[in-house]
Amino acid sequence: MDVWPTSSHVILRGATVAEFLVPAAERSHTEVAVGILFRPDGAMLLSTRPPGKAYAGYWEFPGGKIESGETVEQALRRELVEELGVTIGAVCEWRVTEHDYPHALVRLHWCKVHAWTGDFEMREGQTMAWQQLPLDVGPVLPGALPVLAWLAEERGLPFDPSLLLI
Repeated sequence: MDVWPTSSHVILRGATVAEFLVPAAERSHTEVAVGILFRPDGAMLLSTRPPGKAYAGYWEFPGGKIESGETVEQALRRELVEELGVTIGAVCEWRVTEHDYPHALVRLHWCKVHAWTGDFEMREGQTMAWQQLPLDVGPVLPGALPVLAWLAEERGLPFDPSLLLI
C-alpha cells in the first residue's frame, strides 16, 4: 500500500503552534485506524473531536489508535464500538496517509465501511453528521483533506480544501 504524506502546516483554533509542539526526538509515530462509513445514498459519517482532545470541535472520520498486537480491522472495530456504539460489517482497507500534526505524527489507515449494526451513540460527547460532498461542516482535520480529495475525484466532483479549514 502506498503512503501519502500530507502537509504539516496547520492553524490551531485558540492556541499557538508552539503550545502543541513536541521535540522531534520525543515524538512517536502513532498508527491510527480510520473508518469512512457510507450510507446507501453515499453520505459519509463525520463527527467532531471530543472536548479535551487536540483539535476539539474539528470534524473527522471516526477511528482511533491501533493498539499493540491489533490489526487495522480489529482496531477499527474496537474504536467504533467504543466511540459510536456500532458494530461494523466488512472492512475494506483503502489508503494509508501520514500527517505531521504539531502534537503527533500519525499514520492513518483509511478503511471503507458500508454496513454496521446498532444505533449510533456519541459516547465521547461528540456531534455526528452524515455528509455528502461537498461537506457542509468544518473545520475538518487537515489529515483528512487528501482523502476527501480522492473521494471527490472518485465521484467526479471538484474539491476545494480551503473551504474546510475555516
